[in-house]
Amino acid sequence: MLNNREGQKVPQVTFHTQQDNQWKNITTDDLFAGKKVVLFALPGAFTPTCSSTHLPRYNELAGVFAKEGVDSIICLSVNDTFVMNAWQADQDAENITFIPDGNGDFSRGMDMLVSKTDLGFGDRSWRYSMLVVDGVIEKQFIEPDVPGDPFQVSDADTMLAHLNADAEQPKRVSILTKAGCPHCVRAKALLTTQGLPYEEIELGSMGISYSSLAAITGRGTAPQIFIDGEHIGGADELEQWIAG
Repeated sequence: MLNNREGQKVPQVTFHTQQDNQWKNITTDDLFAGKKVVLFALPGAFTPTCSSTHLPRYNELAGVFAKEGVDSIICLSVNDTFVMNAWQADQDAENITFIPDGNGDFSRGMDMLVSKTDLGFGDRSWRYSMLVVDGVIEKQFIEPDVPGDPFQVSDADTMLAHLNADAEQPKRVSILTKAGCPHCVRAKALLTTQGLPYEEIELGSMGISYSSLAAITGRGTAPQIFIDGEHIGGADELEQWIAG
């Protein structure tokens, strides 16, 4: 169990998926043959670490992986296709291919199927990531075999560093907005024009209030923009930052 399979071929498996309300079988060859693929596997859709960190960072860095020659990024979990489809929609992870290993056949073939019966999960995949080139595992990062759900080496940044330690990463942009705000619309258009993907946090949603805005930024107006942890300010300040 938890054997490193570098240099070996990925298991030959048929995955049963639902696409556009139709059943579609996808084979291992469909996913890996003639391609350079990053796959990360995790214990379960909608679970905390998987949803908050593991999946979002791979989605965020998808463009950087593409520049390193990666054709696709696959998220695999021992869940059925309906759960995986719902999770993909919930996470808005358009850059990731979600593959349901509902019977655990792929995970079992990878020696990564483990029992999570103590949590009521049944058999699930251990957390790991791998780089697969034309169906052969070139590199595999397996989380340490310790109790709990370790998350130390299968993350997107570790995989990217393996591919290219000097790869330029996208800036992390967050913008706090309010509904009907023309300056917010202008700021988002500026970010889009500059090719800067952003996370939008709208006041009044997710428990974010005007008090939150003031506490975080020291200001009472929207939008407020943060880039790589630096508070830029509003739309006018964003224009100056871009020009600067």
